[in-house]
Amino acid sequence: MPDTSQVAADLVAKGRGILAADESIKTMSARLTAEGVEATETSRRDYREVLLTASGLNETVSGIILCDETFRQSLSSGKPFPNACRERGILPGIKVDTGTSQLPNGGGATITEGLDGLAGRLADYAEHGAAFAKWRAVIDVATSSDYALEANAHALGRYAALCQENGIVPIVEAEILSSGSHDIKACLGVTERTLAAVFDQLVRNQVDLRGIILKPNMVTPGFDGPIATPGEVGAATVGVLNSFVPASVPGIAFLSGGHPHQAACDYLSAINERAGSAPWALTYSFGRALVSDALRTWKGSPDQVDAAQQVLLDHCRRASAATRREPVTGG
Repeated sequence: MPDTSQVAADLVAKGRGILAADESIKTMSARLTAEGVEATETSRRDYREVLLTASGLNETVSGIILCDETFRQSLSSGKPFPNACRERGILPGIKVDTGTSQLPNGGGATITEGLDGLAGRLADYAEHGAAFAKWRAVIDVATSSDYALEANAHALGRYAALCQENGIVPIVEAEILSSGSHDIKACLGVTERTLAAVFDQLVRNQVDLRGIILKPNMVTPGFDGPIATPGEVGAATVGVLNSFVPASVPGIAFLSGGHPHQAACDYLSAINERAGSAPWALTYSFGRALVSDALRTWKGSPDQVDAAQQVLLDHCRRASAATRREPVTGG
């Protein structure tokens, strides 16, 4: 069985990040349709193939998160996606939650589903080459009761334990949504409470913290709230990590949270600048911030594959530069 601590360390090493290409069939179909591409099983496959086959992607990307549909598909060459990932020096990952539903008596809060039958699904994913998995808990500042946080943290703890039992590294994602008019202080408070609950449950479920990747939000105000500078985001984020994330965690891969590419890179750079001798690698696990412009360039045209891949590679290089405390340039 793979050593999850070694795999986790590999995922966050040398300024590389994790590409989130795990949109659900519904979400991916909507994004394709918005760009004038007919949403089919084949077009969804073709889009993910454009991303994975970008030459040199493994220089800045260590792993790619896939949804179940893509994980079970093959490239146009006939090579299964998990095998194609490994051949390119990229570890294949799999999204294993099944989405959210309303938390009973939660006042509008949601709970992430997917624990039923998860052990068997993880065993199957491991057999077919998955190195890591992802489970996303979604927290809205407006409905972030202790009950909602504890329920979602409990699910994350059980998921992480099941992953490690199957030799799979769990990405532990607890996202404080950026929607709303809250200020950075409100996000900070909810992030503190969320991380406290999550690590309490990870310990209770006897999860080896050396074999996980934490995927949190950066501490930012809501999109409709007061503006915060990258320096303020960096200081608030590093402060909460220092207070709540144990040193045994090998790496923290931030989600972009709907922020545009340049803003997400600016925030990540500011976080690294303020991290000092932090014990964890601080990298990225972006989705839309890396791929939206590439999708817009591709638009389903074979003639635009090279151009779309260049956009993706440029975005990944900027994100990687932000992990190394280098200047972040470009749009």
